[in-house]
Amino acid sequence: MARICVFGDSIAHGAWDKQGGWVQRLNRFFVEKYLSNPSNFYCSVYNLSISGNTTEDLLERFEFEIKQRLREGKEETIMIFAIGANDSDFVHSKNTFWVQSERTKENIKKFIEIARKLSLKIVFVGLTPVEEIKVNPMPWDTDKSPKNKNIQEYDQIIKSVCEESDVHFIEIFENWIKMDYKKLLEDGVHPNSEGHQKIFEIVKNFLVEKKII
Repeated sequence: MARICVFGDSIAHGAWDKQGGWVQRLNRFFVEKYLSNPSNFYCSVYNLSISGNTTEDLLERFEFEIKQRLREGKEETIMIFAIGANDSDFVHSKNTFWVQSERTKENIKKFIEIARKLSLKIVFVGLTPVEEIKVNPMPWDTDKSPKNKNIQEYDQIIKSVCEESDVHFIEIFENWIKMDYKKLLEDGVHPNSEGHQKIFEIVKNFLVEKKII
């Protein structure tokens, strides 16, 4: 028995997917596997993602929320972070990024520092690219514009911190850029059902191959 706690933004939350997003798919994977054979390894999944969250927002609530979901005994906790895309949005009214890259870097380090006190299994999921022509600026918030060069920069920051800290990082951005990723997006930013399925498969396969689950 184990539990997975996922901390992220709207993409991890499952925005615009009728099936609830890649995290819900991960939960369903464990439920179906267990129901088919109760002797199988079971892992409960908690989606603690909030739409619009930056690393700054998550840092304010992370420690409190994870401690509410820890359980004494043999049940281990796996922490998955899928955060950082909103940090890279360019805010026109401020002529700067929503969260400065150096601050994002420090926040990622802080997540790892806190998480390591509570778990040995920590994973970061990389960021996804956007279809810029649809979201520059974003129709639902015209003060902000996400751009792939900025997303890639922040993605590399997260990846480098993970490498330096010997923490798992799941590559998404580079893999999606090499394919026709625009067909995987619903509104230019958020994945559609096919996109969420792709992320689920990547995450699930990584967790299995690395023997995290």
